[in-house]
Amino acid sequence: MEERHTHEERDEARRQNRERRLRRHRLWRSVRPALVGLVSIGICIGVLWGGIKLVLEEFIYPVDVNDATPVVVTIVPGSGASTIAKALYEACGEGEEGLIRSKAAFKIYVDFTGKSSSLQAGTYVLSKNMGIAQIVDTICLGNAPRPTVTFTVPEGMGVEEIANKLVAEGILEDTTEFLELCRTGESFQEYSFIQAVMDSPDAGERDYALEGYLFPDTYELYTDASPKTIITRMLIRFNDIFTDEYLTRAQELEMTIDDVVTLASIIEKEAKTADFAKVSAVFHNRLAQDMRLESDAPLRYIFKTEGVLDFTAEQMQSDSPYNTYTHDGLPVGPIGNPGDQAIQAALWPDEEYVEDGYLYFVLKARTSTELVFSTDYDDFLENKEAYQASPTATPEGPAEGEAEPTATPDSTPTPEE
Repeated sequence: MEERHTHEERDEARRQNRERRLRRHRLWRSVRPALVGLVSIGICIGVLWGGIKLVLEEFIYPVDVNDATPVVVTIVPGSGASTIAKALYEACGEGEEGLIRSKAAFKIYVDFTGKSSSLQAGTYVLSKNMGIAQIVDTICLGNAPRPTVTFTVPEGMGVEEIANKLVAEGILEDTTEFLELCRTGESFQEYSFIQAVMDSPDAGERDYALEGYLFPDTYELYTDASPKTIITRMLIRFNDIFTDEYLTRAQELEMTIDDVVTLASIIEKEAKTADFAKVSAVFHNRLAQDMRLESDAPLRYIFKTEGVLDFTAEQMQSDSPYNTYTHDGLPVGPIGNPGDQAIQAALWPDEEYVEDGYLYFVLKARTSTELVFSTDYDDFLENKEAYQASPTATPEGPAEGEAEPTATPDSTPTPEE
């Protein structure tokens, strides 16, 4: 009797197991289509979003978010969407990327948004950092061109001088934001040459991380341009100027970009353009012989005394990392923003002057920009006495341009040493 009861319990347990499996199977069969559908929808949404994102990035977003260079575009009366798209696409000239990446995308956008009939003729000031939506809105509003102003940065001008000039010309209200952006450089790390500066072990000793890289040129700026936009324009220009050829040459000389710019900034301050390569040769020769540069130009940067020719013994012994009288090699960073000719001179010093071993130069007169070069220290002293001993000489005047040794022979090796 007990054996039969046990047998029935086992049968009942097996039956219940079969029913549970059957219920799970039925549940899976009913849920599976929904799950498959959800997964399919998710995949479709992902693909669709990827496509939308690609379209936005390639056709709708700005051509270059960092390029605020004003581009004037004239749309003649009667122009349709196709004509306007062509004008925008070719606005920057042959071989250059225009204000939009795709003429078709522009036409699709204005048709889709219903704005094709609202596009107005006129002359517009646009830029590559404007997306299609902003460009279309500007043309639809028929706005007058955004007012612009021409701003010139002379070769050799420093960060603080540029900031003051921007304020003096009414482009910026004050220098605070501009100088802070230049001091830290943190907003411009996408530029490899700025990142290299910030990664250098002595970055914290520099007055301004961007000193040397605000390329001197004439810029057309919007009157309401922000400090960051203005700086970006100058960094882009530097990046355009410092070509692969320059980089290759710097590597041949075993110099970094910052080394080149730093040397160029001193050359810019020490001589007129015709003597750049000769002055560069002197500095290259001194560096090769482990002689201190002993240039007065960095002293003017340290003490904010542009045009001063004479410095006190105390000033010349300043412990500033920019002082080439007390520190070996190049200063900690550039002392201004050099132009292309000074950069070229830093990269290609005068070969004859390098081979002949020129180590010194001095102004022919304290009110002159003409330099006299020498290979020998005694000749240098004679030149200095002959050309700068005039009792009528004034302490004010052009850059002295004098790579002069200090009085202590152990700090400045003579040829005999």
